[in-house]
Amino acid sequence: MTGFEYGVDGAKLIVVGLDGSDSSWRAAAYAAGQARRQRSRLVLVYVQTLGAGAFAQASGVLYDSGTQAADDLLREIRAHVLRFGEEEHVAWEFRTFRGDPATGLAAVADELRADAIVVGTSERAGHRIFGSVAVRLVKLGRWPVTVVP
Repeated sequence: MTGFEYGVDGAKLIVVGLDGSDSSWRAAAYAAGQARRQRSRLVLVYVQTLGAGAFAQASGVLYDSGTQAADDLLREIRAHVLRFGEEEHVAWEFRTFRGDPATGLAAVADELRADAIVVGTSERAGHRIFGSVAVRLVKLGRWPVTVVP
């Protein structure tokens, strides 16, 4: 028996990686539809990535820009959620923190005992060197991972 099955049909909690890219918004829309149909809880997660140079010079300006990005994402999420009618209500929450996106998504999924993770395809060139978030999550093998183009 796998770690994500708790005796119910379908996912009861879905974690979505959100970074503001078009593919991550498509992943959020896909997951929201799935959550609506299955009456699941949706947890949208923004992990602010900091490069090695950023750690060396962690200034107030850098922190403020990361906080601003998270605030902007939350405003946009709320605007989208307000478009849902009462009968299409989706229970959701938004979490944000700093670190590596794959590690952060895995930590949230483990903490909340998520049934599934949904991410968008990588739009960054660096994923060829370090591996995409989706591939790294699949390799962990603890949840079904859906990758939305």
